[in-house]
Amino acid sequence: MVKNMGLSDAKRPSIIWFRQDLRLADNPALHAACEAGEIIPVYILDTANPGDWAMGGASRWWLHQALESLNQSLQGRLNIFQGDPLEILNRLVEQTSAGAVFWNRCYEPWRIQRDGKIKTSLKEASVDVRSFNGSLLWEPWEVLKNDGTPYKVFTPYYRRGCLSKIAPRKPLAIPNNIQIQDRRNDSLSIAALSLLPNINWHCEMDARWDITETAAQNRLDEFVIDELEDYRDGRNFPAKPNVSRLSAYLHFGQISVNTVWHQACDAAALVKNEASIDTFLSELGWREFSHYLLYHFPQLPKDNLQPRFDLFPWVENTESELKAWQQGRTGYPLVDAGMRELYSTGYMHNRVRMVVGSFLVKNLLIHWHKGEDWFWDCLVDANLAANSASWQWIAGCGADAAPFFRIFNPITQSEKFDKQGDYIRRYVPELAKMPAKYIHAPWLAPAAVLRAAGVEIGANYPAPVVDIKESRERALAAFKLTKLVAL
Repeated sequence: MVKNMGLSDAKRPSIIWFRQDLRLADNPALHAACEAGEIIPVYILDTANPGDWAMGGASRWWLHQALESLNQSLQGRLNIFQGDPLEILNRLVEQTSAGAVFWNRCYEPWRIQRDGKIKTSLKEASVDVRSFNGSLLWEPWEVLKNDGTPYKVFTPYYRRGCLSKIAPRKPLAIPNNIQIQDRRNDSLSIAALSLLPNINWHCEMDARWDITETAAQNRLDEFVIDELEDYRDGRNFPAKPNVSRLSAYLHFGQISVNTVWHQACDAAALVKNEASIDTFLSELGWREFSHYLLYHFPQLPKDNLQPRFDLFPWVENTESELKAWQQGRTGYPLVDAGMRELYSTGYMHNRVRMVVGSFLVKNLLIHWHKGEDWFWDCLVDANLAANSASWQWIAGCGADAAPFFRIFNPITQSEKFDKQGDYIRRYVPELAKMPAKYIHAPWLAPAAVLRAAGVEIGANYPAPVVDIKESRERALAAFKLTKLVAL
């Protein structure tokens, strides 16, 4: 129950600073703040500290909706600010006589550095500062090898490291004693943050996503009941529904990873395929591993974790190829479908993410930074840890990375995982009438087949930007050169 309390109360209020935890359920910082008494809920759009990692367009769009949802849950009393959190929190403490500031920890390097300065400043002002784990199953500093160093390979990290620790805590209920001060006069409106795009590219996103805490829980329920059973195999097929699509809700904290973990574990009574549960939990483990790598290797977003890749001969002057990739105009239908799904929905199926990533860095020899930057702007689930670790993985230069010589063939991947072309037809409608036999490589189709399907290669659908065989050989030659130079 939410109560409206005034400043006349003798007890000093506590500021609860919402960050990547835009929810009421299973929110450790909120729970502790409510136990302490009256709260002042705050969200601050940090415009001073992110640097290169200010949110991209799709993330800002999602954040707008998520803040609307949280504000509604708090009966319109969420205080909104933008600027430097250090200055804003110190000012709020002085103005409200707050005795404590509560928050859930974030793990990006710039946030860790910022939060350390804020904590020091507030403590010097005799303000109690309390931070909690509201985003991860295991803290990064708690899972180390026997010699005290961090893991660099996923399987031992997860199986030997994480699963040997105390099981993730059970989720907390929504506090039943939420006592909120009236909203401050200097609070901004959510609209004043200007999070929504200026150009009209988000229509399909508006129709596709319900960005509320309730919707996040409903999506988890639906996934566990209807789709988890076939997750192990079904997750590889982009036209099938057997993926959770919870990543954005998790990133913005509209549902907690502890809630997802325990609900999946509890599904053992309903799901006969135990391998599907284990696989899904290990995917949550990969999410943990990405944050773990970013924490222990804060250079992850920019520097190759394997230094020999510093010498890799990336191709320069690739603006036309990069643009074709970004726009889904490479001539390879699975790649194009994935890139168009990304731009129109803010999301891309994980199997397809691997294919389009491999195509960019290996077939086009374009630096993984270019892919990282594009995904950062286009993904609603753009997460610095996962985005950086995943691009380093596909480029072969990261921790536990796919070997560089593992080059996904977009034609065979398409034939295997979208055999009938259903996913391709959805996002590349100009190929909708192509028979399944030819839809994966339409330039190889007989002229009569192309005419019947209304497809003209090089006109209404592009010819391939590179030859898949030749570009693979070029990539392997570049990799060999790197090894020779490294020696």
